[in-house]
Amino acid sequence: MPSIGPQHWGARLLDDGEAHFRLWAPALHTLAVEIDGNAVAMNPEADGWFGVTAPAAPGARYQFLLPDGTRVPDPASQAQAGDVHGPSLLVDQEAYEWRSSDWLGRPWEEAVVYELHVGTFTPEGTFAAASQRVEHLASLGITAIEIMPVAQFGGTRGWGYDGVLPYAPHNAYGSPDDMKAFIDTCHEHGVMVLLDVVYNHFGPDGNYLSSYAPDFFDPSRNTPWGAAIAYEREPVRQFFIDNALYWLRDIRLDGLRFDAIDQIKDDKSDEEILLTIARRIRETFPERHIHLTTEDNRNVTHLHERGPNGKVMLHTAEWNDDFHNVCHVIATGETDGYYQDFADDIWTKLARSLAEGFIYQGEPSPHQESEPRGKPSAHLPPASFVNFLQNHDQTGNRALGERLTTLTDPHALEMLQAILLLSPAIPLVFMGEEYGETRPFLFFTDFTGDLAVAVREGRRREFADFTSYQGETVPDPNALNTFNQSKLDWEKLDTPEGKAQLARFRNLLDLRQKHIVPLLKNAGGNYGRVVAVEEGALAIDWQLGEKLLQLRCNFTEQELTLPEPRGVCLYSYPGAADAAASSPHLRPQSLTFWLE
Repeated sequence: MPSIGPQHWGARLLDDGEAHFRLWAPALHTLAVEIDGNAVAMNPEADGWFGVTAPAAPGARYQFLLPDGTRVPDPASQAQAGDVHGPSLLVDQEAYEWRSSDWLGRPWEEAVVYELHVGTFTPEGTFAAASQRVEHLASLGITAIEIMPVAQFGGTRGWGYDGVLPYAPHNAYGSPDDMKAFIDTCHEHGVMVLLDVVYNHFGPDGNYLSSYAPDFFDPSRNTPWGAAIAYEREPVRQFFIDNALYWLRDIRLDGLRFDAIDQIKDDKSDEEILLTIARRIRETFPERHIHLTTEDNRNVTHLHERGPNGKVMLHTAEWNDDFHNVCHVIATGETDGYYQDFADDIWTKLARSLAEGFIYQGEPSPHQESEPRGKPSAHLPPASFVNFLQNHDQTGNRALGERLTTLTDPHALEMLQAILLLSPAIPLVFMGEEYGETRPFLFFTDFTGDLAVAVREGRRREFADFTSYQGETVPDPNALNTFNQSKLDWEKLDTPEGKAQLARFRNLLDLRQKHIVPLLKNAGGNYGRVVAVEEGALAIDWQLGEKLLQLRCNFTEQELTLPEPRGVCLYSYPGAADAAASSPHLRPQSLTFWLE
């Protein structure tokens, strides 16, 4: 495996029964590391660094010992002996024997992404248990699994976005080797694995950085979730660069999803940290298919611009919230909160998203009080966008965590699913969506004391102004039952409804892999065209190389006339594709996909 150069943060095993420990602690004059109960003084280095080489074996417990006697975990810990307040473990990253050692990944255009939360994906909530479901996903046509954040956070249950040890897989899910075994199993089944990483803040429970490195944070700014990070400082910058390389090199992930990058503000550096991370990754792993996706409500495109022949230069794709939001309004009629940006001209907005990627490309946003949002996006190829109807945010950030299966008409949902899975953009589905899961996915945490009270009350205040939820009781995030209610009900997979839904998904994904994926490699920008749009109906054409993919859909209860498609019908809802004749007339609540 390629080297990332000299050690910066954390502990590293050496070949002679020793290990090197290093920490940036510019606020301190002295520092020690306690290894299996024995304190060893660390040597001061330039620019606030401390380091020391000492005898240590794999599995050794260690903590940094501050001058006032406080013991803190390694912020670059690769595993914890217990919770985020206790000792870190020295990990031998070379010990795991990979079965899929020749795996190089898959091209991005082949991606069908399945987002899952390890703790609620199975009853056991572990990497080992998740491994038992990989064959199910692979046989369905899933080619990439995206794991919600696993960086260790306070307590044993949570979404993962309040992690404080970004290098350590949460031991509630298993050991680093358990995570590797899960990834190994996925690779054996031809499935890529991506990880959601949070580089915009640290969680509130177990973050000790301020006690020895207050300069890690920017005192002039805060994020919605905690102190802002000072990316312009070289040690801070290296912490995140090394973290990204660590997940891809040592854990052998196939890519990363960068959470809420609009809160990663780095205007004091010569190069924005997200550009540096992407560039370093491309330089370090030139032989592998590495995919980097971003979540960003600004609708920017500078991270995803393509190079010669459409080559990905930096980041691969952007989560397209616009597509989700307009589909949600169509499915549910809800226009609270950020959905107010999609309350009007919904069919024109859906058509624009399908043809050009973003809906807001510089227009004023009603939700943001008329602030312009977005950049032109039609010039990007379709694989630059990740579309979805549901995900952890848009389900779990509802007061009651309802899924679309309980919020909308089944015919409308099935039509939207067909549009998602057969359109050129990369589709993402949320765990359980493939068989019609009806259990909620709620917001859950495992905090105690004042922090638990603050989270519970804050959650209730969050929904006070939502007309959809007035009078409803918002579940306590800290209650164990809130977590348990969010676990998938795999028995539903064996019901008639579950089997029918699974068969629909499998058929759609089979059509995608056979007929659409081969066209995406050479699909350039400006590929989409809105042929017609009216209330409840639209016609979209996508020029994908030499082939023309066409969508004709009618969500109304009346027969409509739309521009006649050409070529061969790939899919018809409801009914078999081979029964669909080319005609300008479209039945009520129906759609067709054609390929010429």
